Amino acid sequence: MSTLSNLYSQLFGLEKVTLLRSYYELCKPNVVYMMLICAFVGMLLAEESVRSFGYLFVSLTGIACCAASAAAVNQVIDRNTDASMTRTDQRPLPQGELSPTHASVFALIIGILGALILYLYVNTLTMILTLASLVGYAFIYTVYLKRATPQNIVIGGLAGAAPPLLGWSSISNTIDPYALLLVLIIFVWTPPHFWALAIYRKDEYAKESIPMLPVTHGVIFTKLQIVLYTIILFIVSMLPYVVLMSGEIYLYSALILSTIFLYYSINLYFSNDDEDAMKTFQFSIYYIFLIFLALLIDHFLISS
Repeated sequence: MSTLSNLYSQLFGLEKVTLLRSYYELCKPNVVYMMLICAFVGMLLAEESVRSFGYLFVSLTGIACCAASAAAVNQVIDRNTDASMTRTDQRPLPQGELSPTHASVFALIIGILGALILYLYVNTLTMILTLASLVGYAFIYTVYLKRATPQNIVIGGLAGAAPPLLGWSSISNTIDPYALLLVLIIFVWTPPHFWALAIYRKDEYAKESIPMLPVTHGVIFTKLQIVLYTIILFIVSMLPYVVLMSGEIYLYSALILSTIFLYYSINLYFSNDDEDAMKTFQFSIYYIFLIFLALLIDHFLISS
């Protein structure tokens, strides 16, 4: 690894490598990768056989640019808050690696680039839906909802739940009910996923006067909401089988995964250890990835 780093430094100069890494981190790559996985699942579920991988790559590139733009705008707006929170104080803006102006220009450029890619090479509907998601997260959630209501995650979660719809629409050029069902799964999954993290980081949110549910209504109430939303998620996760979108492979996978998620949530409710909140948060990431993987396996095994 050090040899590779030295090679990069020799070719580009250490400062350029550091600058590129800063812009890369400005895009919240882990979040964008998760969004792209969900969009990719939507693409694959929208058709019986895999379309040209070149087309899929172009579609994902456009979506990725817009998602990265939203992430960059979020960090520009939240740079002062990020600087005072342990979870985010190593980001490029709090560290002074990038200026707000440069970060804003970068966000604008990649956002326009993503929109143009979708408009020219995919379809107008996907471009509109992707830009709506960008505005929803970068501005409506970050600027207003995040600091306006403890239901910020619930209301703002719609923007984060859009990727499967974006992927589906890029293939079908329609807003398909099955795609909306995938959006619903992520929408219901988001509150227990993020509230578990909010419990673990409640003191930092309180310090910044961000009205996350554990801060405004207490940890016990938040844990109860996590359990209730996980129960709702359990029910919603059965819907693809109920509406004949998927078969028994998905059904059994969803039953197992949702039961485990519910176990984590109930265990968290009765626990006094905040580490259990982080364990719940970490499993929730595996949950959404595995349940979508089950949808894919079921889809292609049945259609083959």
